[in-house]
Amino acid sequence: MSLFKDIKALLLGFWTTGKHIFLRPLTIEYPEQKRTPFPRYRARIVLTRDPDGGERCVACYLCSAVCPAGCISMQAAGQADGRRYAAWFRINFSRCIFCGFCAEACPTMAIQMTPDYEICNRKIMELVYEKEELLIDGCGKEPEYNFYRHSGIGIVNPRGGNVDEEPPVDVRRLVP
Repeated sequence: MSLFKDIKALLLGFWTTGKHIFLRPLTIEYPEQKRTPFPRYRARIVLTRDPDGGERCVACYLCSAVCPAGCISMQAAGQADGRRYAAWFRINFSRCIFCGFCAEACPTMAIQMTPDYEICNRKIMELVYEKEELLIDGCGKEPEYNFYRHSGIGIVNPRGGNVDEEPPVDVRRLVP
């Protein structure tokens, strides 16, 4: 009984090998030929800009909070008009698992993932990217989206100056 199972397994292996021996190989010679990834492929992380040319990142720390690998760090700063931005932003690509949680958590669409998959480097400290290396000139996948125009924060118009919005209440007036 055991001999029959052994012969059957051997013939099944020969049949599988014979079935694939005359097919063309699917090997891609990587440096010369590059595979085109699917449109939703997630690889390199970039920081995008507003249509006005300003940085989209408001340093809300949601991306660093949701990152399971803990590879994102930043420091918040503010401009004179009240707009927040990241004074510095850092991603350690040697720890990044390219899950895309940071891009999903970003309320301003500042973090986006591109299909660029060539991030290999032997020196581990060269895989730590600063804000200047991550920031691109374009708007990314959403070219018309501007966070401050949609959020109603008093950067574009003063508080209370938008449609269907009342001016802020002075709470000191309410005290008896």
